[in-house]
This record gives sequence, structure tokens and C-alpha cells, in this order.
Amino acid sequence: MKTDTFGIYLHIPYCLARCRYCDFYTRPGARGVPQAYVEALLRALAQNTRRPDTLYFGGGTPSLLTPAQVGALVAAAAPLPGAEVTLEANPDTVTPESLAGFAAAGVTRLSFGVQSARDAQLKTLGRTHTAAGAARALGWARAAGFRDLCGDIMLALPGYTNAEFDETLALLREGGCTHISAYLLKIEPGTAFARRLPDALPDADAAAAFYLYACAQLEKAGYRQYEISNFARPGHEGRHNLLYWNCRDYLGLGPAAHSCLGGVRRFWPGDVQGFIDGTLAERDEGVCGAEDYLMLRLRLAAGLDTAEYQKLGGRPFTPGQLAFIRQCVRHGYARWDGRTLALTPAGMVVQNAILTELL
Repeated sequence: MKTDTFGIYLHIPYCLARCRYCDFYTRPGARGVPQAYVEALLRALAQNTRRPDTLYFGGGTPSLLTPAQVGALVAAAAPLPGAEVTLEANPDTVTPESLAGFAAAGVTRLSFGVQSARDAQLKTLGRTHTAAGAARALGWARAAGFRDLCGDIMLALPGYTNAEFDETLALLREGGCTHISAYLLKIEPGTAFARRLPDALPDADAAAAFYLYACAQLEKAGYRQYEISNFARPGHEGRHNLLYWNCRDYLGLGPAAHSCLGGVRRFWPGDVQGFIDGTLAERDEGVCGAEDYLMLRLRLAAGLDTAEYQKLGGRPFTPGQLAFIRQCVRHGYARWDGRTLALTPAGMVVQNAILTELL
């Protein structure tokens, strides 16, 4: 695996409340991040000797950290000059002062979980902010000097319409977002939505139509699709997540965080107290090989370089697989020039079926 770039992911599992769709490892009911947890991350960072090109605070709700805590963690990670430092934020957990503090601490990019511009929908999702609050937070972020702003849009929500998407896109566009993540609602086991399905959920065909509509509207608005769920103005692609999709090295720290270093995957079990106490140990998860490269690269609009795939141990496509690829091209699901295979937005809708044939 290529090792010329390197990223660090810090998992912040604390949040105000668990959203009804969320299956991430989190500790809801928090109003801040315990200093003991920050100290545990600092101890883990002290074991790392490699300076990252990207640093990502994910969660949970990393904006519950104080600027001083963020500053200490950034300093300990020692990112390289020009590194991308991303912090995920909920709109109702930031202030003009905290955002200015995050910028001073070294954060270069904010990712706001907006999801919808309709307050009734936000309430259905279990979000704790309002649309007006999201617009206000984006304005504060611009005033604090942030020029890389990401906003999340969730598609195919209960009772969804194209008009709801248009309203949410307008909120993010007018708020100065340079990057938008747009993804379909998925009902995950163990979530509140799985225990009690919301009314008026779109079926699979309607969800696919919402996704294709979103892709088209984002393109018209100047956000170029570069990954199945990610769209950016040119030059504002998320560098950290590109490490994952390009099978580059990354180190994950914190309970439920994952790493891939030198083609070997590891993860921390979901035990926040064990992590704080120093009794938690990483576990092996297996090797990242050619099949992983194929699956991850087909998430990208740039597609799969089959020569690189074969260098990693992938087998050349069989005559049957090549016939299947040509069929995908004829139906508008893929592009294929004999070396690079890339899925179109329509192909990304049925990506799992395509991967099943190719694997």
C-alpha cells in the first residue's frame, strides 16, 4: 500500500443527544468532553512519531471540546505545514468565541451536520438545532475566518421531497459551504428508527431518484461530485477522507476508531472508560488488499485504475466480468476506457450489485 501520505483520526464520542438514525459509538447527554478523555488521547498521540498531512476530529460531537483542548490535541499531533485539520460540529454547540478559538487552535476546516432546512424534519431526526441556528453558525464560522466549510445533507427522509433538498442546498450554499456531503438515510440496527420506523419513508426507487436529483442539482450549483456522497467546489475536496478511499495510511485513536497502517487494519473496541483508564488495547482487523482497493476506488468519481489494482494483487478481469462491464456502460452505469473503470451517479446507486459481480 502507498504510504507517502498519512492522516490521524481522533474519535470524540460525546454528544448532547443521540440522533434517531445514529449507530456510531457515542456517549449522549454530555455538555462537554472530560479532560480525562483528552489526556487519554494525548497519551496515545505521544506514541506516534509520524507527522500527519490531515487531522480529523470526528464523533460524536467534537465541537463540545473547548478550544484549549483542541489546541492541545493539535499540538500533540504536530501536523505538517499546510495540513488539513477538520473538526465536526453541531450548529447549536458553537459560538462566535468558540469558533474563533478553534481557528486559533489550528483547525482549518469545519464540517457542520445540518441534514435539513426544515425544523419539523430536524425534530423527527432527533437533531437539537434549527435551520436558523445552522445558518447562524455558518455565518459565525465565516466571520471567524474559516474558508473551508462542509455541510451535510441527508436524503430520502420521511415524507421527503425535492423541494426539501432545494431548501437545504440553498441554506448551505448561501452559508458559504465549499463542500457538501449528501447521503441517503439508512436504517441501522439498534437505532431508534430501527426500533420504530418513521412514517412515510420513501421506497428504494424513490430514494434512488432523490439521490440522482441531488447529484444533478449539486453539479448545477458548482459542487463537483468526487465520491459517492461527497461534492465540492474545485480545490475543496476533503483530503482526509480521500486517504481512506485511496487506501493510504491513517491512524485512528479513541474507542471504536479504526486504523490502516502498511496495509494492516486495526481497531479500538468501543469502551470509553477502558480507553481513559489505559486498559483498552487495539485489535487486529485483517489486511487491506486488492479487493478493498477495488471497493473503495469505485466510490470515487475518478474510478478504479486496474493497473494499480493488479499491482496490489488483484486478478485481471475475466471475459465474463469484461462483458458485464460493457453492459454497465451500455446502460449508463459506468465508464470504461480499457484501464479505468468509473461508476456514474446511476451506477453508484446500484454500486453493491456491481461490486458483487466484480468480486
